Amino acid sequence: MYGGSRDRLHPMTEEAARRWVQRLLDLDYAWIIEVGDLIGHIRLDRVCLIDKRASLAVGIEDRARLGSGLGTEAIGLVLGYAFNVLKLHRLSVRVLDYNARAIRAYRKCGFVVEGREREAAFVDGVWHDDIMMGLLSNEYAEIQCSDA
Repeated sequence: MYGGSRDRLHPMTEEAARRWVQRLLDLDYAWIIEVGDLIGHIRLDRVCLIDKRASLAVGIEDRARLGSGLGTEAIGLVLGYAFNVLKLHRLSVRVLDYNARAIRAYRKCGFVVEGREREAAFVDGVWHDDIMMGLLSNEYAEIQCSDA
């Protein structure tokens, strides 16, 4: 769901997995999502404390855990940190148009669609749009990741 084509995917070696985790650990605002096993990650990118904004990125790598609410829970935790601790005003996220599960999770947490970048990703021989979503601090205070 990251936008890469399946023919470019290869099993990750143990050493590559160690490097991937280390890259995340080296970031200031990145967390591993672990429920017994490592199932994914979540991070704030391009954090600008002057403009009080950042972008959010989430990846659930364990397909068996998709749809269990763990992504929504992780998003809620990071939103609390972003708005209550870092005192950010705005978060943005980009998601491919076919990733309905992620779009649903972002909507549950208050994100609204702000725009569309047409044919931004070429995945498995097909062009897909990037959906741009945003959430402001006052909107977060009202919603806070419900299952509605």
